[in-house]
Amino acid sequence: MAHEAASADPAEPLTLALGPQLRVSGLWLLPPAASACYVLAHGAGAGMHHAFMQSAACTLAQHGIASLRFQFPYLERGARRPDPPAVCHATVRAAVSAARERAPALALFAGGRSFGGRMSSQAQALSPLPGVRGLVFLGFPLHPAGKPGVERAAHLQAVHIPMLFVQGTHDALAERTLLLRVAQELGARASVEWVADADHSFHVPARTGRRDAAVRETLLAGAAAWMQRHE
Repeated sequence: MAHEAASADPAEPLTLALGPQLRVSGLWLLPPAASACYVLAHGAGAGMHHAFMQSAACTLAQHGIASLRFQFPYLERGARRPDPPAVCHATVRAAVSAARERAPALALFAGGRSFGGRMSSQAQALSPLPGVRGLVFLGFPLHPAGKPGVERAAHLQAVHIPMLFVQGTHDALAERTLLLRVAQELGARASVEWVADADHSFHVPARTGRRDAAVRETLLAGAAAWMQRHE
């Protein structure tokens, strides 16, 4: 997921204030007759302009879901190393606050790609994100590649709102049996939607006869439907 989007982005630029001296960029997309809003955090290595992030926002808009994408401060300043968790949590909170201010009547959800989804759930576990009805993870990074474990999911026990895990069956950062165990322990709060043959970036092998774009449209349509069921 290293390449950035080349096409024009229909979202409206905005600025999020994290404090007197710290601001980050955001992108707001509000489709006609929206029923919900998704605060969509990016992954560790690619920001809000990445092709996946842009296509996710546009696809969700086609299904009546508004979105607010945003940059974590480290990418805003061009660094590669992620900010400390507390900074990331504060950024998620600022984005949630901005979404509520812009569309107070919409059902609100948070989460995002990989690292961004995990930072959102950590923030929720520490102190509920105001107004957020559920979390949607687009590839939850359960463990580092080649190092299976469930330690990264421990904080989810403190999340008391519905959670959707959209996960590839060949995701090297979430061994399937381990993610199923996590979901079972979370009980009715957790739902899992498996994307057959997909890796952590939701890429599927050519031998499947399926194209990545179609796979992503399908998984995002499923995420939109889940949010609409939980409005």
